[in-house]
Amino acid sequence: MDRRSFLKTSAFGGTAAAATSLAAPAIAQGAVKLTMVTTWPRGLAGVWDSVERFSNTVATMSDGQLTIEAKAAGELVGALEVFDAVTSGQADMYHGCEYYFVGQHPALAYFTTVPFGMTAPEMITWYYADGGMELHHELGEIFGLKGFIAGNTGAQGGGWFRKPVSSPDDFKGLKFRMPGLGGQALAKLGASVQVLPGGEIYQALSTGALDATEWIGPWSDEKLGLQEVCKYYYPAGFHEPGAALTVTCNLDVFNGLTPAQQKIIEIAAAETHQQNYGLFISNNGPALDRLRGSGVNVETFSDAIWDAYGQASKEVLDGFMDDELFAKIRESAETSMKASSGWNSVSDGTYVTQRNRVMGA
Repeated sequence: MDRRSFLKTSAFGGTAAAATSLAAPAIAQGAVKLTMVTTWPRGLAGVWDSVERFSNTVATMSDGQLTIEAKAAGELVGALEVFDAVTSGQADMYHGCEYYFVGQHPALAYFTTVPFGMTAPEMITWYYADGGMELHHELGEIFGLKGFIAGNTGAQGGGWFRKPVSSPDDFKGLKFRMPGLGGQALAKLGASVQVLPGGEIYQALSTGALDATEWIGPWSDEKLGLQEVCKYYYPAGFHEPGAALTVTCNLDVFNGLTPAQQKIIEIAAAETHQQNYGLFISNNGPALDRLRGSGVNVETFSDAIWDAYGQASKEVLDGFMDDELFAKIRESAETSMKASSGWNSVSDGTYVTQRNRVMGA
């Protein structure tokens, strides 16, 4: 289907109307400045670091001939309006998480994360070695977009709760913030699922609009102050085993750049992805220790809850299999994940277990 026709007729929730005027990057004396809208408040730990890293790397690699003007959520458009802003040409690119936009197409979730999906190393393997990037571009072309992963949080926590949960029944009626297909799985357990931008979570918990939430991990969650309003934290979750952040360009704007500028965006995104993943992992351990010391109860979900998560997640994923592109992307991701995890479990997995046993790490 022609992508502009698709924009008018999408069965997945209707994106912005087909653009009548395309994004026009600012050009002066050979220099190009692109406007990037984001789903994040300025300075939000980890995710805003990715915005800055990408923008600075692009400027450095291009000797200042290609620059990014980053807009925080609300400065030009709202946090969850960035997809439409870029497809319509209001902005040149966005930085965010593709799973915020599963209403446009459910397969977008695979380029952030899906429940019981890939860890960060498995995502890297699929994206760069097993065809994931090409599928990202194929999906994006429907909407006039060109995306690249540009950050990774690693495994995200299972959530913050006002009181502990011990069985699947405890999720019934629970007002829980969780985006993406993981949120749809929680809804199957009876939760009242809400999708809120990161900048709105603390206030919603403080006022009782939320009973529980997931955000990212100990470091980002501590910076957001979630330990001030919830005292039960579950570090291991089912929904985001390795969540990627994304830089996504208006396709016409991207095609209007020189091949060198296009490659700079691709490489800067990849470099940002690696650096950002390291940043999260480096900070999460010390932050978890601080949370424990502050009186937070660090808990684990029961096997019964994990089983319920699994059943609900399978139902959600299976429910989209009548969409040909979703099925194609799911098969690709799961084939790659099975191959890489099979090797990693007998190599890295065994090694880490033995290292910790022998060396006492």
